[in-house]
Amino acid sequence: MDHRLAVAVDQRHLFIGGLHRSGTSLLHRLLRAHPEISGFTHTGVAEDEGQHLQSVFPVGMAFGGPGRFGFDPRAYMDENHPLATPDNAATLAAEWGQHWDLTQPVLVEKTPLTLVRMRFFQALFPDARFIVILRHPVVVAFATWKFTGLPIAMLIEHNLRVYERAMADMPVLRHVHVLRYERLVAAPQRTLDRIWRFAGVGDFPVAEVPGQGSNAMYFAQWQGERASIAAAEGAGWLGGIEARCQAIGYGLDDAEPIGRD
Repeated sequence: MDHRLAVAVDQRHLFIGGLHRSGTSLLHRLLRAHPEISGFTHTGVAEDEGQHLQSVFPVGMAFGGPGRFGFDPRAYMDENHPLATPDNAATLAAEWGQHWDLTQPVLVEKTPLTLVRMRFFQALFPDARFIVILRHPVVVAFATWKFTGLPIAMLIEHNLRVYERAMADMPVLRHVHVLRYERLVAAPQRTLDRIWRFAGVGDFPVAEVPGQGSNAMYFAQWQGERASIAAAEGAGWLGGIEARCQAIGYGLDDAEPIGRD
């Protein structure tokens, strides 16, 4: 094994998981600005996502892409998947290692499908750490609708299904940290200070002041269309969605997360 490959295997891997429009790109930029963290940049692939810089596992479009991949059981990968082998860990390390600064102790990757593949990556990189970022499900649905045109109810269901799977996988993970987009934009330094400790790196000031996002705009759309969507989906749909949203820390009557975390 050559030196570059050995380093990329042995260093600490930090994986970001979050749905499209949940804040993964913002978080990735903030993390890779830290002097002890290397993340993909200027790679020429969409959003500098690791899925497009490797040959080991299928990318999201193989399962329908944004708003659809979570409905395809084949998108879900864990430690029992046939691709979870030492050889594939070495291949990923070599391919991703071409785009990381391997002099840094922490190497970060982000791809939406990571949400349903955390156990798979832990099998390949046993000391990996995972950051899961959430954003209000109806906000993500309306933001995703802008570029997919998929039905809002379908996008909400997709969001909940993927995060429910991620939450179910968390007890198996050795190192996982959950944050909310809303908290990140409201208090970026406090949020990142927790991530620095989780990642095992030193303190570092926020390199980019995040905008306040557009939760309010998208939530206003939800309030305007909520009744018609619920009527189309039938009796009981809204109550079921409310309960599932609350289980991951959100309600259907407020754009902000429920409670404090």
